[in-house]
Amino acid sequence: MHVKPFVRHQEVAGGPLAMIKLTRLDGETFILNAELIRYVDRRGDTFVTLSSGERIVVREQMDEVVDRAIAYQQQKHFLPPPPAPLGSMSNVPTNQSL
Repeated sequence: MHVKPFVRHQEVAGGPLAMIKLTRLDGETFILNAELIRYVDRRGDTFVTLSSGERIVVREQMDEVVDRAIAYQQQKHFLPPPPAPLGSMSNVPTNQSL
């Protein structure tokens, strides 16, 4: 089964920040930085263990979490950077004639 992953990219100081959307057992959705995943295992429920040692239990199947994390890794170098904020275009010349 191919699942289209929810992957969000955001530029921060030091490089891209990768976000994947997951769901806690109580139904609350949250966004997780995929770079922090150390491993994912299934013991009845799906456990995501972070590089800090913290464990998060999620509703998604183990393979779905892995697919989303892999999709991030595959896409992180292929997505164009986000557009520049409108305020940063103040130095762009205009075609106004006086």
